[in-house]
Amino acid sequence: VQLQASGGGLVQAGDSLKLSCVVYGRTASSYAIGWFRRAPGKDRELLASITWSGSIRNYVEPSRFTISRDNAKNTVFLQMNSLKPEDTAIYYCAAGNYYRTYHTTHYWGQGTQVTVSS
Repeated sequence: VQLQASGGGLVQAGDSLKLSCVVYGRTASSYAIGWFRRAPGKDRELLASITWSGSIRNYVEPSRFTISRDNAKNTVFLQMNSLKPEDTAIYYCAAGNYYRTYHTTHYWGQGTQVTVSS
């Protein structure tokens, strides 16, 4: 399974951004996809996950982020609204198994940088 994240960039506070994660591989549908981020000096944070049947878990509340997927394009999205400077981070997608209190990840994308200026 391979994942390719894209869509990051430099935006201003209050802007929106939509990240994409294209998932490749014969066994890709065996895994749910999660979005993570790692901000400078902070631990990696799990934001949301979605299965290929559409079951969603949000791990950050209240969330300005919405996860969705397009199965026909093997793509998972992360819509980010009302961005703040503290959302500046590298955003990653990962294939794995996601549950309410824990998760296991098996494959990672390369990450896409999001920078929010004030």
